[in-house]
Amino acid sequence: QVQLVESGGGLVQAGGSLRLSCAASGRTFSSVAMGWFRQAPGKEREFVATITRNGGVTVYADSVKGRFTISRDNAKNTIYLHMNSLKPEDTAVYYCAARYSGSYVYTIKVAEYNYWGQGTQVTVSS
Repeated sequence: QVQLVESGGGLVQAGGSLRLSCAASGRTFSSVAMGWFRQAPGKEREFVATITRNGGVTVYADSVKGRFTISRDNAKNTIYLHMNSLKPEDTAVYYCAARYSGSYVYTIKVAEYNYWGQGTQVTVSS
């Protein structure tokens, strides 16, 4: 069982930056691949970024590539999403998610993640 708690959301102007954090409970954090997803009002939840359990592989959605960076600190049971050059279209509730997987295995599919946080709101004003 993995419990996830996101933090770091807020209101920022276009072009600004935010860092989201996701703290995980349990002693199996190093066994889970992690992902960030987001959901805007009236839209489906979409993939943002993922990182393998050893941090060796990261994958990004095209819409955030070059602006967002996902990272993890297994000693702190935490992953991060550094968001730069934010745009109004980045406005959404951001969720972190976890799934048990092999060392270099990752997925961008919502349905393949087993554990989810409660979400944190990110609002980018123009």
